[in-house]
Amino acid sequence: MKHFDFDVVVIGGGHAGAEAAHAAARAGARVALLTLNAKGIGVMSCNPAIGGLGKGHLVREIDALDGVMGRVADLAGIQFRLLNRKKGPAVQGPRAQSDRAIYLKEMQREIHSVAGLTVLEGEATDLMMVGHRVSGVVLADGSQIPAQSVVLTTGTFLRGVIHIGDVAKPGGRVGERPSIRLAERLDGFGLALGRLKTGTPPRLDGRTIAWDRLDMQPGDDDPEMFSFMSRHPTARQIACGITHTNTQTHDIIRENLARSAMYGGHIDGVGPRYCPSIEDKVVRFADKDSHQVFLEPEGLNDHTVYPNGISTSLPVEVQESYVKSIFGLEDATITQPGYAIEYDYVDPTALGADMQLRDVPGLFLAGQINGTTGYEEAAAQGLVAGLNAAHRALDKDAVLFSRATSYIGVMIDDLVTRGVTEPYRMFTSRAEFRLALRADNADQRLTPLGKTLGIVSDVRARAFDVKMAALASGVRQLKDTRFSARALHGVGIRVNPDSQTRDGYAALTIADADFSHLLEIEPGLSSIPPEAQVQIKRDALYATYIERQIKEIEGLARDEAHEIPSDFKYIGLPGLSNELANKLSKAAPRSLAHASRIDGMTPAALVLILAHLRKLKDRKSA
Repeated sequence: MKHFDFDVVVIGGGHAGAEAAHAAARAGARVALLTLNAKGIGVMSCNPAIGGLGKGHLVREIDALDGVMGRVADLAGIQFRLLNRKKGPAVQGPRAQSDRAIYLKEMQREIHSVAGLTVLEGEATDLMMVGHRVSGVVLADGSQIPAQSVVLTTGTFLRGVIHIGDVAKPGGRVGERPSIRLAERLDGFGLALGRLKTGTPPRLDGRTIAWDRLDMQPGDDDPEMFSFMSRHPTARQIACGITHTNTQTHDIIRENLARSAMYGGHIDGVGPRYCPSIEDKVVRFADKDSHQVFLEPEGLNDHTVYPNGISTSLPVEVQESYVKSIFGLEDATITQPGYAIEYDYVDPTALGADMQLRDVPGLFLAGQINGTTGYEEAAAQGLVAGLNAAHRALDKDAVLFSRATSYIGVMIDDLVTRGVTEPYRMFTSRAEFRLALRADNADQRLTPLGKTLGIVSDVRARAFDVKMAALASGVRQLKDTRFSARALHGVGIRVNPDSQTRDGYAALTIADADFSHLLEIEPGLSSIPPEAQVQIKRDALYATYIERQIKEIEGLARDEAHEIPSDFKYIGLPGLSNELANKLSKAAPRSLAHASRIDGMTPAALVLILAHLRKLKDRKSA
């Protein structure tokens, strides 16, 4: 029997597992990453893309803490696009189409190069226990791996079932076995388990697509990278094709809905609302006769194309029929059918904010096992779980993330306090303080924490210090330079020419003011580096709003301690939706803090309840 000596064991080599193992090793733990196949570490099992709205914020935050996803995505990126470019920086989201093979290769290079991390091949079939505490992992061959902490990142493998039409077979993804015995062990803990589903579209042979007939979408001319350490793409850049479904496509799908695994009653799990199957789209949006389909190449040396927008669980012959009905795909060949996958997840309200199960010390969960969907959400959870697993093993304090300072904190708080009723996906709208939680300032928010924890490399720490010194110097220079309103108005800034004189930083808080305007008046400001100019403008643009948000954050922290009387009447409270009023009446929260954890609760509703509580208090005092 083999002998192992590790502080932390991470089960699963997907996005959550890779990030967890890397983070735990950076935190100083001796880490084992246990996977069925080491060559599958970092595989992009669904869409070969990283980032997007909300998701891109998570990747930037992972990178700010020296995680790996951002660096790897930059190396593998074959098309970069900044979503919501025409809107403000707070809601812009970086996204990159990835070369699947490069991503896998670079992720494995990262995993194999970090000190203190060992990759082991094997199947975890059980957990070692000392009382109620997890003490290691048992492998299928009987070997045991003792450890102080275990991070479970099973993805879609917990009792996973793949569905294509009325055919169902066990599987965590195509060609790989599900995890049954670990699911049974979780059953034994008495955890609340549920079923969710996700799906993929059929993959196409790009050589059979009529690209010359399609509209093409290139990447941005000035790519926004994910990592604060990256400067420009290294892989050749490509364009993606755009086509649309049509009435014939929809007719084919409607005629075969009963043969869909979901609509035929073969799947009980709930799917992601914001990434619906083509069957869902045809049913839910019956008035639309067309849906957009993005044809995304999976690699520079791979003919496989991912048709984003037509995921399905219909039988293979129906998939072939509806694909060929789409413009430009009349002769397209399917290389792998689309399928739905149904799997177990653990109700994340069983977790603490450190991603550890409250009733099973030593066991941390990350990724789709917690009811989330997406590579980025999984990786962010993995980072937090890995850090805390290492800290537990090394007898250090837990690392907790606040929703007031990071999207990571928003996501974790949402999961552990509100749970999920459908696969959880990150959006900027989930963050109350999103003006402060921008993708561009993730390093300013989180890299100091990474330095304090000792998980940031010396190279990154030095680069960050140089950047912050440049920003501080630039701000000082701006605040020492005065601009008359007439001069600002003269260079095109919309400001009353008779208003007061401003310093340079105050001038940049005006929405249409830019450094180029100030340089026309005071060329000496050109000594501020271009990158610092861009960041200072972004910071200045939101400075006033962020000051308000800081007060709101402080106020909310105080006000959450307010107790709510047991006879408080929610029904009929002006401004409170009937849905929330009914939920609150049923839950009867003891305090604002408790109320804030009710599913569907909003900051606006909390403020409303607080205002009413204050009125009641004033009446009693009168």
